[in-house]
Amino acid sequence: MEGKSAQDGASSGPLPALFDDLVRCETRLYNAIGDRLQARHGLTTAQFEALRLLRARPGARVGELATAFVIGAGAASKVADRLVARGWARRRPNPQDRRSALLDLTLEGGDLVDAAETTFTTALAELLDPALDPATVAVVARALAGLRASLEGEGAGTPAG
Repeated sequence: MEGKSAQDGASSGPLPALFDDLVRCETRLYNAIGDRLQARHGLTTAQFEALRLLRARPGARVGELATAFVIGAGAASKVADRLVARGWARRRPNPQDRRSALLDLTLEGGDLVDAAETTFTTALAELLDPALDPATVAVVARALAGLRASLEGEGAGTPAG
């Protein structure tokens, strides 16, 4: 189905086609941006997203990473371990709960996420601009934000672990 909407071959209505298009667009955007981030900054899209979260929420717990990215606690812990191992984040004891740690960006991690933000924004614009004018981007963004809020409100798709 290269270069075609999933609906071109779908006979079961618009919802399966919408699902296919959403998933394929997300995957292609994620991978294309990841390629740029890796080439220019040596980090994956997941690492970039985690660094952005830590920049916005200093002192976040691993559980917050899991919730924000809709992944299991084990996967979030591995992301945090990799950030710490690369020197981009550090763990510190949680003064309110000794069983958990808080995560903060290091200076290197802060500089990296700031530089990578430009690459991310530029790549996203280059990928979206040929297909979507600013008015369409605004409409799609509102629609997806509403869908996301609804799904999150229902707890749909939340990992068990």
